[in-house]
Amino acid sequence: MEKLIEQFSLGLFVWMTLIFVGLVLLLKKFAWKPILDAINEREDNIKNALLSAEKARQDMENLKVDNEKLLAEARAERDAIMKEAREIRKQILDDAKEKAQVQTDKMFEAAKEAIDRQKEAVLFDMKKQISSLALEISEKVIKQELANKDSQQTLVQKMLDETKLN
Repeated sequence: MEKLIEQFSLGLFVWMTLIFVGLVLLLKKFAWKPILDAINEREDNIKNALLSAEKARQDMENLKVDNEKLLAEARAERDAIMKEAREIRKQILDDAKEKAQVQTDKMFEAAKEAIDRQKEAVLFDMKKQISSLALEISEKVIKQELANKDSQQTLVQKMLDETKLN
């Protein structure tokens, strides 16, 4: 280091300082400004990219919330449709049961009327047979009682006594 101090030249030092300052001024004017502008531009681009990413994230959050709302609405609508379908099914089943009950009642009434008609026909036939049988028995009894003339006159007199004339 001592050697450097011994060889020190003031002129060389001034020229080196002037060249250094000139170089710094040239770099400042032509290099530093474009470099700083490029750095500032890149910093702005990074900020814009971060803002865009934040906006995109916020948009995604909003879309997610909207999708959840739509999904909830769709579920509610599905539940309403299912409830309505169950009510319609129940109504159809109730109507079918009611129609079946009405049909059954009509068939029951028709069967009851048919049974009543058959019962009346059987009763009429039985009355006819009973009256026919009673007439036959009465005829036989009367023939036997009226076989002789005395019993005939007694019967006629008895009937006349029982019958009152106006």
